[in-house]
Amino acid sequence: MPIMFARRLGMKNRQECLQGFYCPQVLEKLDGNFVFVGKPVTQEATAAMLPGPSIGPTEAAIEVPRDVVLSAMAELSGKAA
Repeated sequence: MPIMFARRLGMKNRQECLQGFYCPQVLEKLDGNFVFVGKPVTQEATAAMLPGPSIGPTEAAIEVPRDVVLSAMAELSGKAA
């Protein structure tokens, strides 16, 4: 099934892409799940993983700036500025 997005969360679309790239963001899918766009850090995260969690063979660790995540959370909670 193709991915379909409902909206882009956080930053009120103020954080635009630099020449079409380098634009970390949180996207809400139509099914209510989320997609994070950011810097892939799977190899580094696997090496530094805390005891317990792991990254599976079909998973990836993505770094997203704190302000992007907090802005998306505020929008989801109805407290967006």
